[in-house]
Amino acid sequence: MSALVRSSVGSLCAAARAVIPSIWRGKYFSSGDEPAENNPVTPMLRHLMYKIKSTGPITVAEYMKEVLTNPAKGYYVYRDMLGEKGDFITSPEISQIFGELLGIWFISEWMAAGKSVAFQLVELGPGRGTLVGDILRVFSQLGSVLKNCDISIHLVEVSQKLSEIQALTLTEEKVPLERDAGSPVYMKGVTKSGIPISWYRDLQDVPKGYSFYLAHEFFDVLPVHKFQKTPQGWREVFIDVDPQVSDKLRFVLAPCATPAAAFIQHDETRDHVEVCPDAGVIIQELSQRIALTGGAALIADYGHDGTKTDTFRGFCGHKLHDVLIAPGTADLTADVDFSYLRRMAQGKVASLGPIKQQTFLKNMGIDVRLKVLLDKSDEPSMRQQLLHGYDMLMNPEKMGERFNFFALLPHQRLHGGRHQMNACQSKPSAFPVAGFSELAWQ
Repeated sequence: MSALVRSSVGSLCAAARAVIPSIWRGKYFSSGDEPAENNPVTPMLRHLMYKIKSTGPITVAEYMKEVLTNPAKGYYVYRDMLGEKGDFITSPEISQIFGELLGIWFISEWMAAGKSVAFQLVELGPGRGTLVGDILRVFSQLGSVLKNCDISIHLVEVSQKLSEIQALTLTEEKVPLERDAGSPVYMKGVTKSGIPISWYRDLQDVPKGYSFYLAHEFFDVLPVHKFQKTPQGWREVFIDVDPQVSDKLRFVLAPCATPAAAFIQHDETRDHVEVCPDAGVIIQELSQRIALTGGAALIADYGHDGTKTDTFRGFCGHKLHDVLIAPGTADLTADVDFSYLRRMAQGKVASLGPIKQQTFLKNMGIDVRLKVLLDKSDEPSMRQQLLHGYDMLMNPEKMGERFNFFALLPHQRLHGGRHQMNACQSKPSAFPVAGFSELAWQ
């Protein structure tokens, strides 16, 4: 949104002061009644209040971007928020099996597409590096399969803190890291298995070439615009300073249409929607790259297929946290709309899914892998840890149905090569993409 549009919308919002209807407030949202002692004035809150008072109410997307990635105060920039001592934990931190199965998925796709002489493994938002570390262990164990393939690792990471942790996790200590803060490739090194690894702040800086892309819990933290249907049409949700309470934020509705409303489908039936233009830009970039040079993208995240409405929430200390309280101290997230990702691929590539994590991992052989590890383990504590991790990943009440898998592949991967099709067929007759059932073909 341009500064001029934002300023004019801000002035109108400030004049209208139309508070979000109370029916929209839920367990993830501020009711406006929290006591002052539960709403500490963080540096980020002071920054946001100054910004709002200067230019008017801001969109939820701008709020998320500031809170999470502001270069000076952003939640992701200088802290390690992962693990038991952090604010949330991810699947790779729970069980090694998760990353191992994803490593098998990439090797399966590499083989199915013809065993190229080289490929890049690109991860968006790699956390602590645990996931790519598990994948690299699988690559090493299957070295005889990959021995003639030139592999390189490319990590897209905006957090200075996490990039340092990733380097400690993945790189060979005896090989000094190359650092250049002003370069698109701000860090380079060599993994413990001898594979070159590079760090970037933006996907567009990653070299184009035959690549496999991985995004695990990446899209859910991209900024979303929120919209409420009103008798006057769609109105965007903004964040404003509460005039009744000092040092407090609240949700308001824009009194007129805003530019981001263009992202809403004309036939939308929901009364509240969240749209993520940044996700669309990244999907378009991935689709163009895959269509041009081959490879695939595997996306795993919280999400839905265009059915949910109000999913914006915060996490602090592994508990739900009011998104407007103490900004900068908690993670902010919104479920991924996979139907939107599919539309943004615009037919350049084929899409598969979304399918539930439970289904994907079962199709990938998680039960067989668990049995192998249990048979090898003599320690009761290790066996208990393996079973606990399996339950966390697969239980529908935990991660099994809350996470979804979604993939992008070249059209020729599905309609040519060893998957030859008759003219009347609409999907491959054999060997569907690993992890995805035939019901997931789109």
